[in-house]
Amino acid sequence: MSVIRVVWGHATAPTALSSFDAALAQANIQNYNLITLSSVIPAEPPVERVGTAPDLGPAGEGLTVVQSHETVEPDSENPAVAGLGWIRSESGRGIFYEVSGTDREAVETAIREGLAAGRELRDWVFEDEPVVQIETADPDPEEYATAVVVAAYGESEQLV
Repeated sequence: MSVIRVVWGHATAPTALSSFDAALAQANIQNYNLITLSSVIPAEPPVERVGTAPDLGPAGEGLTVVQSHETVEPDSENPAVAGLGWIRSESGRGIFYEVSGTDREAVETAIREGLAAGRELRDWVFEDEPVVQIETADPDPEEYATAVVVAAYGESEQLV
């Protein structure tokens, strides 16, 4: 059985893309091509908060993910905030909800409200409380700052 690993990171760098790459590196998923999914969790795999991913396969392969990321410009007044929340039903099926922004409290509130709305859309019985992971990258006077939270589904897969 595969595992869904929730990983996160934050970083600063001279460009927006390089700060995103550096935040992915902190989560140890910088060497994969991220394939973004919508936010449904299958019944079987456990969801584990690990912070930093183990080796998930060869560089350049595809990694299936649900991701949240935010980047702020140099000298921003606000941090970059990325958040991912999830809740599972009694059958094991569940939903992720990803939000990003520049206010930690607003991001967490939006995640919780989104998960509540997602519960209402489904005829599943949800017994557990939502789990929320937030990552913040403090602004930098000279560099871009990025925060990421990613749910990585299993291991990487060959693309070609």
